[in-house]
This record gives sequence, structure tokens and C-alpha cells, in this order.
Amino acid sequence: MKSTSLSLIAGTVALAAVTGFAALTAPGDGGTTEAKAATRLPVERTSLLCPAPGLSALAETTYTSFTPAVGSGGGEAGTAELKRSASATADDTTAKDKKKDDKKADPGEPVVSLKEPGTPATADVSGSDKPALVGTATGRLAPGWTTQQTTTVEAGTGRGLLGVSCTGPDTDFWFPAASTAKSRQDYVHLTNPDDTAAVADIELYGPDGALKSDAGEGITVPAGSSVPVLISTLTSEVVEDVTVHVTTRTGRVGAVVGTADEEIGSDWLAASAAPAGSLVLPGIPADATSVRLVAFVPGDNDADLKVKLLGRDGAISPVGHEELHVKSKMTAGVDLQDITKGEAGSLLLSPTRGGKGTPVVAALRVVRGKGDGQEVGYIPATGPVGAQATVADNRAKGATLSLAAPGATATVKVTASAGSGGGEQAVKTYTVKGGTTLAVTPPVPAGLKGGYALTVRTESGGPVHAARMLSLPQGGVQMFTVQTLPDDGGTVEVPATEQDLSVLDD
Repeated sequence: MKSTSLSLIAGTVALAAVTGFAALTAPGDGGTTEAKAATRLPVERTSLLCPAPGLSALAETTYTSFTPAVGSGGGEAGTAELKRSASATADDTTAKDKKKDDKKADPGEPVVSLKEPGTPATADVSGSDKPALVGTATGRLAPGWTTQQTTTVEAGTGRGLLGVSCTGPDTDFWFPAASTAKSRQDYVHLTNPDDTAAVADIELYGPDGALKSDAGEGITVPAGSSVPVLISTLTSEVVEDVTVHVTTRTGRVGAVVGTADEEIGSDWLAASAAPAGSLVLPGIPADATSVRLVAFVPGDNDADLKVKLLGRDGAISPVGHEELHVKSKMTAGVDLQDITKGEAGSLLLSPTRGGKGTPVVAALRVVRGKGDGQEVGYIPATGPVGAQATVADNRAKGATLSLAAPGATATVKVTASAGSGGGEQAVKTYTVKGGTTLAVTPPVPAGLKGGYALTVRTESGGPVHAARMLSLPQGGVQMFTVQTLPDDGGTVEVPATEQDLSVLDD
């Protein structure tokens, strides 16, 4: 037998061992066995990156880590840990912190460690000198693993409730709704999970196109480290609406934008969904006093978009803003004011002429409250829930779950996990009519102690886009943060293979 034939047999057998779904056909047996259809299997490894909590000494941060129990059984036990990035300094642990948590004295120890699916694990840190976290989940803790980072700053420029779902590493991120305005301090946080340095570029686009910037090229992010970049230092141009584009030349990073406004507080701005002709931005609060839409076209063609609010009873077009024209490689911003009129909703952007349309990215800047009681939050365009999506760090009070069905009517199942300190799982099913947004107070675990997670699964119809608002008013300020719930990618499609040994015949 030829050596090439032996190599082919070895490769085929190896592939069969990996997938577990190969059908064996011997040469000359007069028939073949049909290959089985592709199947979905749980992922075996997941990475998450959490940015440094902030610059305020008053920052109080909670990490809530969670893996859904359904669909995670049967695999290896695995681990799920978030550790300090290598950018942590030797003196990042004060005597007070050591007294609260001796683990902080050792950068190699996990800040938060998840022990089993279905029950969240939490950790608390204080102060402005806390580093970014780098984490990995394996085995049965990997599928759907999520971690919420929630920071409360009671006073000062960074005042607000800042929430973000820690991100997976990638090579391309879009952030509409950033700014270089005098009242803003926006940082791009770049975190590298790998053992070799990554090199990133940051491009900025305003209403007239690319902003002049030389400092945004070739930013080195050391292995296992995090680098914050103040956007206003990358350009001399002062612009209210800026789209930030982060790409990597080598390696990969997690990226998120931290925003702080002198008048309306602070929050994290997560990346928009990948450029698409139609976008959904779910979860605009019912009591929003100001909503600003920021959109950007990465390609060479302009985009003409229909703007619709999906409310409780159907879709409406905001008066005066029924359509939005976005020029190629230019950022467009429009003030939709109090578009919700006391009723929670979601924004749908779609091509005016139908079809796939010109791909765009978009985000909303949302303000609640008035005067000194104002607080800001951000809602990026997001993908559908799909098979499963999860958001962690829900409290006994203050959570609102928004479910938007831009097309067909859908049924979703919402599972409230056990609490981090005790409580029993609760499940509720909701029907979302096509073209509407359903805003609900999500189920709360019976006997809840600590925080819990919400997992949303599409049962029928759809697609459904979801967001969770966490509201924690303090001192008359309507502090809040909104996290979207795209599909968690907890499973991957594994193609079936078929062995046909007749190819070995000479």
C-alpha cells in the first residue's frame, strides 16, 4: 500500500475520532452508508476578558460569573476562573484589601472562581487601582460561560452605575456613540489574553469622516496585559459623536469603551454587532428622558435607513426621524429625545428600499432622570438570542428584561438561576408578538440570597433580541446600566463525515 494511502487512512480515522459521527464504508461492499447530518456540540473552552473597573477611588465593583446548567452536563468537570492581568502592579493590594480578601496578595490566585453550572459565583473589589481580569472556562463550565462586571461610583466625574458583560477576544470591534467632547473622558480598554504581545490600531470617525490621528496606530498590548487609551489623546478634533474602530495587526484583544460625562455620569459602551443592513437595539427604558442614535457605515456606499420604535403594541416611526441617511465612512447622530413616551421599546433600523441594504453599525446613548439626577447608559446593536443567551448579576429588585421580536411572533423561556448565596431556580415562558417589545420584571428565585443570572432561550418563532436593564437609584440619581443578550455561542456545529475506503484502491 502506498504511503499516501496510509496517511489518508490515518487522517480519516483521526477525523472520525474527533467528530464521533463518521460512517464507515468498506470498498467493494456494494453500497455506501449515508453521512449523518451535522450536529451541535458544547464548546470545550471559553475565554473572557474584563476591563479595569475605573479611575475612581470610590469604585465598588462586583463580578458575577455563571454557566447555565442546561446542556452542560456530561462533559469533563473543568474550571472557570478569572485572574488579574499581568498589568496588575505589585502594590495594587492595600492593607485594607488584604484584610477583606487575602487572595488579592497573590496575582496568581483567581479573583472569582466558578465551581459548578447553574449557581453564580461572585467577588467584590474596591478602589481605582484594580486591574483587568483574564479568564478561561473549560469542560462543562465552558458552554455559555458569562461574567458581569458591575461598578458603582457614588460621586465625582465617574459617578454612575457601570455594567459590562466581559468580552471574548477578537480582532475587530466597532463602537459608535463614543466622543471627544470637552465634557467627556472616553477610554478604549484593550486586554490581551494570550502569551504573546498583540498590536492594535484605533481609528476614529466623526461626522465628516476619519479624524486625523497618528497616535492610534501600532499600539502594543503586552501578553496577558491591559492598556487603556484615552480617545481624546489620539486626535485634536473635538467631536460629539465618534465611531471608534479597533483592529489588530497581530494577536487578538478584548475591547470595550469606558465613558464618563461631567454632567450625566458614566457607563461602559460595548461593541456593536457586526455591520449589517438591518439592526435591532433593544431595551430602551420606559422613562428615558433622552435617546441619541449614532450610526456609521464602514463601506463605500451610503445607507438609507428606516427608523422604527418597536413598542408594546407595535411599530411606530418617530415623528421627524422616520428615516436616517448615513454617508459612507461618516458618523451620523440624531437626537430622538424621549422617544419611548413612558413605554419601553426597541429601535429597529432597516433599509428603506428593502433587500439586504448597506451594512451599518449603531448604538444608542440613553439618559434617565433630569437635572442633577441624570444618569447615562448605552445600548449597542445586538444579534438575536438564538438558542441561548445569559446575563449575570441580577438583584432581588431593579431588573427589567426587554424582549423584542422584529419579525415573527416568538416564544421564549426565561430561567432565573439559583442565587449565589442560596435560592431555587425559577422558570417562566413569555410570548412576544411580532413587531413589538415586551418589557417584564423577570422571575426571581425563591428564597434568593445574593445575585442570580437570567438565561433566555428561544422556544419557537423569532428571532428575538433581548436586553436587561439593572436600575439601582442612589441619592436621587437614576443609576442604571443596560446589557444586551446575544447568542452565547455555547455550542458549535460539527459536520458529520463519511469514510469511503474505495479511494484507496489502486
